[in-house]
Amino acid sequence: MDRDHIEPAGETVPQHSSDARTALVVVAHHRSDSLTAHTARRTAAQLEAAGYRIDLLDLHAEGFDPRMNVADQPDWGNREKAYSDETHSHMQRILDADVVVAVFPVYWQSVPAILKGWIDRVWNYGFAYGRSKPRLAGKRMLWLGLAGATADDPIAEAMQSVLEANLSEGIAYYCGFSHSSVGLLLDAEDRPQRVDAEGNLLVGEAVAGAEREAQYADFDRRAREFVEGFLAKELVAA
Repeated sequence: MDRDHIEPAGETVPQHSSDARTALVVVAHHRSDSLTAHTARRTAAQLEAAGYRIDLLDLHAEGFDPRMNVADQPDWGNREKAYSDETHSHMQRILDADVVVAVFPVYWQSVPAILKGWIDRVWNYGFAYGRSKPRLAGKRMLWLGLAGATADDPIAEAMQSVLEANLSEGIAYYCGFSHSSVGLLLDAEDRPQRVDAEGNLLVGEAVAGAEREAQYADFDRRAREFVEGFLAKELVAA
């Protein structure tokens, strides 16, 4: 659940040597003017400033088809099967990355269909899992999920737990990633909303002016801190 957000002035980014680490930043939103896209761009800039070469994968802009097809899995049980050309190209982008960062709106306490389809098609048996030594071993994953729930909404804690179990434990660790964390970015809506005990949707007044600017400045700060924490853990691990 996103709202349009004004992109700040661009920042100068450093040049990198040929041996720079690579961050694959995956954005899953259909609008380039969304808060999700804004957060993905800022995250990419932050990673680049930290020394990463950026591979920005905008699933909608690149026309990725999330539907699994026979060419993607011609023989599920064969780990050495030939994958479709599209799937193979995305596999290579993951192999070339040291870290993968997915930025997405939280839909029904999960990821959007296009991101789930990317995982279904690309994180395939024989590639991402199903081997005694995972091909993705040692890589690191950060999931940045934007949610309209407010920070004081009782559902927030459960949402964090569901996302951690599904994304970190059920996907990233299962595929051999050495580290995975979920940054849940609450208060993504400019109109606070929650469901009461009777199931009624309660929608507050839209914030505007200085209050709106302050809300989204705080949102950007929290997103930045999630990335900083992710990078700090990498330094400790090294």
